Parts: sequence; structure tokens; C-alpha cells
Amino acid sequence: MSAISPTPATWIVQVVAVVAVVLVLEPHAWRITRNVVTIIHEGAHLVVALLFGRRLKGVRLHSDTSGVAISSGKPTGLGVVLMTFAGYVGPAVLGLGAAWVLGTRHAVAVLWIGVVALAAMLILVRNLYGLFSLTVVGALLFGLVWLGTEQQQVAAAYLITSFMLVASPRPVIELQRSRARRAAPDSDADQLARLTRVPGIVWVGLFLLVNIGCLLLGGWWILRPVWA
Repeated sequence: MSAISPTPATWIVQVVAVVAVVLVLEPHAWRITRNVVTIIHEGAHLVVALLFGRRLKGVRLHSDTSGVAISSGKPTGLGVVLMTFAGYVGPAVLGLGAAWVLGTRHAVAVLWIGVVALAAMLILVRNLYGLFSLTVVGALLFGLVWLGTEQQQVAAAYLITSFMLVASPRPVIELQRSRARRAAPDSDADQLARLTRVPGIVWVGLFLLVNIGCLLLGGWWILRPVWA
């Protein structure tokens, strides 16, 4: 995990970036890859809930790519606001952190972090589809760590990082489309509106601002060696 990774060839970084964009923009691919975004979204809720002393009860992941993280504790306050806010920015923030790790040439650490996080979520999963999703993604990551060549591990780490950054704005856009149709009255943005009296559209804007900011900065960190 602490081994120094080789710097990938320029063409690998370029191809990985294109693949990440395709995985987000191609509708059939997105139906599958969005499950990964949901896992990170719910995981972000759980991490912040834990940081603020809430008791974790479980997590459910559904085949329509929705999910729910369950915790108990004080129903209002800063901790609840940050926990609710964390979901839609979780993939972008995690992607930014992974981009920083790649910059330190510890690409395999990105994969190990994913394996450990998924293992922790397996303890909390409360439905069969969630168990299936976490097991499949975790097995793929563990297979890369255990059996993949160094070059494969580096390419996978760059792909995962790029995907998290590129994917993060799309669920926010989908959220606002659902809100515009009044199809998501209990969305994270609307829960935040009830908690803070700040309109839900403002929270959607903040989600998008954080995600785009992380995408631009993380993308620069990843592509800078290519442009140098």
C-alpha cells in the first residue's frame, strides 16, 4: 500500500479520462456506473454521521440507483446538516482526495482505501441488492490489488479517480430535474431546506459548486503531468 507507483504514460492518462467521460455520459453505461456513485453518496452520509457521534444503523442500496443511510441521534444541528450535505458532494471530495494521493505516487493506496471502505459498508448493509452491489465492486477492487499488475493497478486508480470527479455533477443535475417535476420532495436538498430554512435550490447550487470545483482542481492535478 505504501509502495511508490510508476508515473503512467501520457496516453494512459488521456485514455482513462476519455473512458471516465463515456462512463458518465453514455446512458447504458451510466445505468450501471451510477451504482458506484450511490455507494459513495451513502458512504459519505455514514462517515459524517459517525464523525458527529451518531449511531449508525445501516445502509440500503436499490436497483434504481437510489439508496438510504440510516443513523440515529439528534434530529437537528450542525452535524445533521453536514451529514445531509455530504451525500451529493461525497464523490467529488473523495475524487479530489484520490487525485492528491495519485500525485504522491501511491496509486495502489486508492484501491486499498476503496476495499477497506466497502468492507466496512458490508457490515452495515441491510438489503440483498446492496449486498450484491458492494460485493461485486469490492471483489473487482480486491482482485486488482491482489492479482493486477502494477500498470493495471495504476490505470485502475486513475480511472476510478477520474470517474468520481467527472460523475459528481450529474446526480446533482438529475436531482434538480426531479425537484422541478416535484418528484423528490424528500431529497437531500429539501431536507436541508427544512433544517436551515435556506431554499432547496440554494443547496443544489452549493452541491454543484463544490462538485465542479473539485472536478476542475482534481482534473488539473491528474492532467498536469500530461500537459507539462
